[in-house]
Amino acid sequence: MTLESDPDLPVVGEGGHIPSTLGAQPLLEMRSVSMRFGQTGVLRDISLGIAAGSSVAIIGESGCGKSVFLKLLIGLLTPSSGSVHFGGTSLAEMRASDLMRLRMRFGYLFQSGALFDSLSVFENIAFGLRQKNKGKEREIDEIVRERLTEVGLPLTALHRMPSELSGGQRKRVGLARALAMNPEIMLYDEPTTGLDPIMSDIINELILRVGESHPGMTSLVITHEMKTVFRVADRVIMLQPLALVPPGEAQVLFDGTVGALRLSPDPRVQEFIRGDASRRIQSASERDALIHTPLDMPPGGLHP
Repeated sequence: MTLESDPDLPVVGEGGHIPSTLGAQPLLEMRSVSMRFGQTGVLRDISLGIAAGSSVAIIGESGCGKSVFLKLLIGLLTPSSGSVHFGGTSLAEMRASDLMRLRMRFGYLFQSGALFDSLSVFENIAFGLRQKNKGKEREIDEIVRERLTEVGLPLTALHRMPSELSGGQRKRVGLARALAMNPEIMLYDEPTTGLDPIMSDIINELILRVGESHPGMTSLVITHEMKTVFRVADRVIMLQPLALVPPGEAQVLFDGTVGALRLSPDPRVQEFIRGDASRRIQSASERDALIHTPLDMPPGGLHP
């Protein structure tokens, strides 16, 4: 059972596919986007498009702007310069009411699941549905049960409270709540953070199954876990922390397929994939040695 899309906004056709009137227009697009908080720059001159139906992983070191990137895409933040577009329409040109309705077409899985502690599993999943479809309790009940089953939890969990759930179960309830709104775009913010390897693999498998069972759905995954990247993504965008970007170089260090990521000749990409900080540590040690070496010390150091 699905909910109708808003008729006043760019629409996605049957099965989640972009209608032919949009042609090759990206579903989501950033045009020369920069973001600053006071004097601190986070993103600089980002230009890229994301096609409908794709599964994109956003990776990079902590502080590179991944979460800011997602918030800009759904209009929770306004760029300091540049523009963000949905279906060719600038978010900045939308009325507040239109932007709010647009956000209803996004599903968002937060790092912790972000459940309402005072509400049962059923009430958590039904929350967004009730905001949009007041009075349709029979429909809401059916959707809640379908989505809970889809994420692999038993119906007996419906009346449990979040405090009675494990971390992995809370993530799955959060995913069920997002899917209940029949989103066209799913945003996953560090979906496996804090989970053991087995539960992480279960979440990765669920992300895959969601994409397969909702044809045309666009997925964006922020993650540090390379296993998640290789499992669920067909495209990878890697950002650099702006403080580490050399003058004249783009902040987007890599943008391509998973296969191309594995073969990237850039040592910074390979170090991130392997989790290898040896070159960074060596460089820091050399800088420290240079700083603490007296300028008049003879070559070879001091001798007795």
